[in-house]
Amino acid sequence: MYTPTETIYDIYTNGAKISTDTRLITPGCIFFALKGDKFDGNQYAVQALEKGAGYAVVDDASLGENPKFLLVKDVLASLQDLARHHRKTFTFPVIGLTGSNGKTTTKELIAKVLSMKFNTYATKGNLNNHIGVPLTILSVDCEKHEIVIVEMGANHQEEIALLCSIAQPTHGLITNIGKAHLEGFGGMPGIIKGKGELYDYLSKKKGTVFVNAGNDTLMEMVSKRRAFGEIVFYCSPTSPVNPELIEESPVVIYKGNNQRSVTTHLPGHYNFDNICAALAIGKHLGVEDEDAHEAIANYQPDNNRSQVVQKGSNTVIMDAYNANPSSMAAAIKNFARMDVSRKILILGDMFELGDAAPEEHLALGKQIADEKFDIVILAGTLMQHALPALPKAYYFPDKFSLHNWVMDNPQENTHFLIKGSRGMALETILPLIPG
Repeated sequence: MYTPTETIYDIYTNGAKISTDTRLITPGCIFFALKGDKFDGNQYAVQALEKGAGYAVVDDASLGENPKFLLVKDVLASLQDLARHHRKTFTFPVIGLTGSNGKTTTKELIAKVLSMKFNTYATKGNLNNHIGVPLTILSVDCEKHEIVIVEMGANHQEEIALLCSIAQPTHGLITNIGKAHLEGFGGMPGIIKGKGELYDYLSKKKGTVFVNAGNDTLMEMVSKRRAFGEIVFYCSPTSPVNPELIEESPVVIYKGNNQRSVTTHLPGHYNFDNICAALAIGKHLGVEDEDAHEAIANYQPDNNRSQVVQKGSNTVIMDAYNANPSSMAAAIKNFARMDVSRKILILGDMFELGDAAPEEHLALGKQIADEKFDIVILAGTLMQHALPALPKAYYFPDKFSLHNWVMDNPQENTHFLIKGSRGMALETILPLIPG
């Protein structure tokens, strides 16, 4: 006999935490024995109980009788259903957030702004998928929290729709539409359709959407779905919040409605759009302008996302958490516009592009060739496709050869942009730059 969601929820509401990892067992928690490509959590159910878990949710009946086993048809579906059950108890706004680029930075900026007025809970780290979103919802304390921000990531169609069915957002934002996860989505039309599933959900539920009025793709997507409860535009002269960009080199400085300049810790025009989104959401939900600007000014990026790091006389823009053609193009454009004396560009492979990988890397090479950099360095097997456009670039098929070049060629008074996909882990270059 399968254990109903209501029974598991009763255990959860009596103080049991949720765990999906036997390395992170807490006393009395509920262990969900999830399956992966290379593991079966059912095999660790007994171990979880031995480590102190109160119960283990399993879907392998052959494990035998154990009063601490909660047998279900599918462990993942059970976790998602439990989150849906918990979501029904929320009486406050839930902001759903997706997009091709800038999701996490925008989420953090929104959280900082809203935290000036509300007890805010936001997705931790990168818990933004079919497992992470349920865990995010189940981490919300309905007696304490007043607003929730849920980041939603996707690499194929129908994934955002699934995540919306779990998080059930009342408000939503798509940061942008770009060439990310081309392989999974099947090209740009697939990305537009997949990311647009957030708009579909909010349109159906008469929710509120925040839209970058300067983004033609998003404006077209919104125009096709007119049943929203409310549409709030930003990055528009007629927006309630209309900050003016003053400078973006190396970090964004903008002028707020109060005409005071605000210096941030974020580089690039692309981050100015993220800032505008956070300010618009804060304004809509009643955060005072001065408090919102203070939150933006105090936000410090981390985890190799849009970090500006000073190393002696060198300045490093460390943006190595991830990369795709759209985010690469924006970062390179911003770096090229910086009015500094010496620039070195260090780029690594862009992954998850499928058959489009050679073409997209060549296009990247052509973009770089149109700009002026003192040194261009490319690393990774895919980056070889950019070389025909860049006869003067340094090329290293692996990261370790790149390490040797950086150590053998110490630089001074130089600005670096370091960017590549997560699998390249280019942040390992940072310690090698003289400081």
